Amino acid sequence: MAKRNNDNRPIEEILKEFVKTNNLESGLDKVNVREAWANLMGNGVNNYTTAIELKHETLYVQLSSSVLREELSYGNEKIVKMLNESIGKDVVKKLVLR
Repeated sequence: MAKRNNDNRPIEEILKEFVKTNNLESGLDKVNVREAWANLMGNGVNNYTTAIELKHETLYVQLSSSVLREELSYGNEKIVKMLNESIGKDVVKKLVLR
């Protein structure tokens, strides 16, 4: 019978270790980016957002309004910075608005 490990550790530490050993970070980053976009952009932009996809540090956002797409393209770098700050690490390097 295996011995029980009585090493008390915080659940946060255990979950981080589990995510790292099972290579789940990229999937969690995709979910975190979607949530950060929804929180930062608000209802006005979210109503016109049809798809959000993170591929290789590039965030692809599909918008149904060409006017909104053009307006957001002016603040491209600021949006990337705000998303990364919201997530807590540099996940997004480039933003592509479609």
